[in-house]
Parts: sequence; C-alpha cells; structure tokens
Amino acid sequence: MTTPAIQWYPGHIAKAEKALKEQLKLVDVVLEVRDARIPLATQHPQVPQWVGSKARVLVLNRMDMIPSQVRQLWESWFESQGETAYFTDAQHGKGIQAVAQAAQVAGVEVNRRRRDRGMLPRPVRAVVIGFPNVGKSALINRLLNKRVVESARRPGVTKQLRWVRISQEMELLDAPGVIPGKLNDQEAAIKLAICEDIGEASYDNQRVAAELVELLNYLGDVARNFLPGSPLQSRYGLDAKEYTGEDYLVNLAKERNQGDVERTARQLLNDFRKGLMGAIPLELPPS
Repeated sequence: MTTPAIQWYPGHIAKAEKALKEQLKLVDVVLEVRDARIPLATQHPQVPQWVGSKARVLVLNRMDMIPSQVRQLWESWFESQGETAYFTDAQHGKGIQAVAQAAQVAGVEVNRRRRDRGMLPRPVRAVVIGFPNVGKSALINRLLNKRVVESARRPGVTKQLRWVRISQEMELLDAPGVIPGKLNDQEAAIKLAICEDIGEASYDNQRVAAELVELLNYLGDVARNFLPGSPLQSRYGLDAKEYTGEDYLVNLAKERNQGDVERTARQLLNDFRKGLMGAIPLELPPS
C-alpha cells in the first residue's frame, strides 16, 4: 500500500513551541511525558537541547497498557542509560505521587541556591512537555487532585500555555504537545499514528492498521513471553499469522463488515487504542 509519508505539524504547535522556548527560561524542572507503549518513538529529539542544565523528570504514562514484565525491562534499560523512569497511569491516578516528589526534590536545589544568594525561597516552577495525547493534561489534573486543564483521548486538545498552582511549593506550566517539524523516522511515525499521538489528518487509516497487524505479528515472534497467544485472534477470531497486514484487513472486513475495509481499519485501531486487545507494547528496550 503506497501512501504519502506521515507528516504533521499544525500551526498551533509551531506557535506553542515558540512560546514554550520563551517560558523555559523561567522553569526550574522539566517533566517529560512519553507514551509507555512507545517510549522511543515519543522521545522528542530537541528536548535535551531545550532542557539544558535544568532538572528533568522522565514520566512514562499509560503503564496500564503494557505488561508489568515489559515495564520492568524498560526500568532496567533506562537505569542502564543513567536515568530513572517514573511510570504512571494518569487516567486512574497511579504513580502520580512519585512524580510529584521527584519534581519537588529536583526543585529543592533551586531554593538552596536562592538562599545562598540571600534571596527568599519561591514555589518551584515545573513544565510538562511531550508529544500530543501522551497524557500531559491528565497528569496535571492528577497532580492538582482536580480537573483544571482540559484532557481528552485525542491529540491537540491543549492549544496554549497556561500556568497552574499545584501547592505553596510548586507551580506548573501546561503546554500543548510538541512534535518535530519533520518526522524523519517513518517507523516511529507509524507508531505515533497507531497510538493516536499525532493528528488523524496526517495518515491513512488502512495503511496504519495494516502496519499494526504486521507489528503485532513481529512482536508475537520476538516477544512471545510478553504477548501470549495472538491478540488479533483472541479479539476477532481470525489469526493474522498467515496474512500480510493488508490481506488480513481485507479478510477481516469480509467476515465482519461486509467488505468495508476502511471501517474495519478504524475499528482495529480503536480497539488497540482502548486496550481491548490487552496490554500490548509496540516497542521493547534495545538489546
């Protein structure tokens, strides 16, 4: 299936990125949120440059959507890279306290330096950044213990930067999702589309659903311990092993949707995104 490369860089993101770079000068701690299903594909290449010498807390959200063994593999891998990964399920409020504590600890150093210069302490300023739809707003609402910023399971809900006070000790900047101006890695772009971490207008549903089938077949071979059985067969009663991704979609459409391949592609993607196929990682740590 030949379709154009996946590219998505809407105007509000370009505008927000410019404003974010300005606000970063005022920030003490950066909370970088990624999608636990695709921690590498949701790694923005410019974050290290933006963060510079500031403290950074790495948050992998949607931990409920990957098996616990895979989570442990990622924890060990990030540790081997000299990083601590904090896993959260912002939707259900899991892992939030550890993130808040890590941000607060990182900010202690800021006020120590202020005191050394004879200045009064002030609330730690943190910013939450990451790709669209990785759960940044949901994380902020959990940190605040109330719904203050709009949150929804689709990219592009947050359109502008906004400061919110978490406590006497911390202020938080909610920023729209940021994404590279050009998606050079098309394998990563496919994963972003599968997980709905970029806008739907940027991709072809049938191509992305077919790629998901191929990816699930591949993971079934290389990660048998983490993906017992076939999630597609369990969900639809049709095993994908004998098919290419495109052929699987066509055959599934015949069985379920009177040959409507587009409807079948949308259903398959939606079922994956809602976790109806089970907890499935689309990336494993580099060996």
